[in-house]
Amino acid sequence: MELRNRNILVAGMERSGIASVEFLLRHGAHVTAADAKPFDQLNAAARALRDRGVPFALQKDGGFEEFDAVVLSPGVPFDAPEVQAARDRGVPVIGELELAAPFLAGRTIGITGSNGKTTTTALTGHSLAECGVPVQVGGNIGTAVTAMVATSRESQWNVLELSSFQLESTVSFRPHIAVILNITQNHLDRHHTMDRYADAKGHILDHQVETDHAVLNADDAYCRSFENRGSAQRVWFSSTRKLSRGAYLDNGDIWFNGEPVLPAADLQIRGRHNVENAMAAIEACHLAGAALPDIARAVRTFQAVEHRLEFVARVNGLDFYNDSKATSVDATLKALDAFDEGVWIILGGKDKGSDYTTLRAPLAKKARAALLIGSASDKIGRALQGAVELIAAGTLEAAVRTAYQNARPGDTILLAPACASFDQFQSYEHRGRVFKDLVHGLETTEHGTTA
Repeated sequence: MELRNRNILVAGMERSGIASVEFLLRHGAHVTAADAKPFDQLNAAARALRDRGVPFALQKDGGFEEFDAVVLSPGVPFDAPEVQAARDRGVPVIGELELAAPFLAGRTIGITGSNGKTTTTALTGHSLAECGVPVQVGGNIGTAVTAMVATSRESQWNVLELSSFQLESTVSFRPHIAVILNITQNHLDRHHTMDRYADAKGHILDHQVETDHAVLNADDAYCRSFENRGSAQRVWFSSTRKLSRGAYLDNGDIWFNGEPVLPAADLQIRGRHNVENAMAAIEACHLAGAALPDIARAVRTFQAVEHRLEFVARVNGLDFYNDSKATSVDATLKALDAFDEGVWIILGGKDKGSDYTTLRAPLAKKARAALLIGSASDKIGRALQGAVELIAAGTLEAAVRTAYQNARPGDTILLAPACASFDQFQSYEHRGRVFKDLVHGLETTEHGTTA
């Protein structure tokens, strides 16, 4: 897409939207910024764009069809009325990923999935770097893709975490290695149906060619349905059965193409789902040119990313874990799978159209109580009634305090909300930091000082 002297609207003034405006300005475009919030409610970085001559438009006022192109931040729905009006008039509508991709030097590993993509992206980047392979990491994790262009090099790999929101607006984006970890119920408030959600994930495969690779979960029905989507060579992984080619878990060891890589117990990240994440990362790193012994050494040194089954502290015999990024029911199920029993789980937040009844059996088996917070509390309570003790805590602070006061030594207090954070917090990161602050406050109190 030619950018110089084009009139381009960027919708959504969060991290990737601001990065898109900066990118377009560097390439000589005439840029207008838009957001659903009024100008005085934008963050400081977004408001500062006006000082550089970037006009602001309120998204609900429409007018998107008057521009040469529209760039959407991931948070702006692809089917919003003003966006659809632009498409109906033939205006190109793309996302920040599609904007950046043609300018990104080097080769790309794109990683998506309903759960585990942050951990797998961070693990892949960490392992490649430890193996001496030039790499930078970004996308839905950390740095926006448009902000990675300036630091990209032909000899380098770009490892990108990609959400369904980023992928649904792609037109020609082509990763050299695509990874789909799993597809389970999530974001139905945005995509409306599972088929549409899965299709958005599948866009990562659509423009791959025969020399590319697609790393897919052989145990996931949606991944198997993508077997013939796109033209990339398939590389499978499984935690349930041996594969003649690909990575698999057998008798506690991770294997790849019939060669042992490392015992799963050597991983510093908990849970069977993280074994799957590690297998996908091992495959991606090997396809990117790293040797298996070097990858094994690198994987052993990787620790959990913040807000993803992150051990926070042991206080008075109680273990606290922060899995604030568990914003879907399936992510919460995976978190529960990492523990045996004695769990006090904090659930709730902003509902995303999820079915919480699938939590009944594992909670009945493993949890002492579920502490409910946020706007989804009533819906979750109805779904779990009779399966586990329910405590209407309301706020995260009250949930932490109640669990701490009632748990027994050896129990685990787990934040794995199964919901988005936006009812009470700015983001899942904000929610996780508040949780950790509350736990550290308990630590301080236990040690006899003022919290």
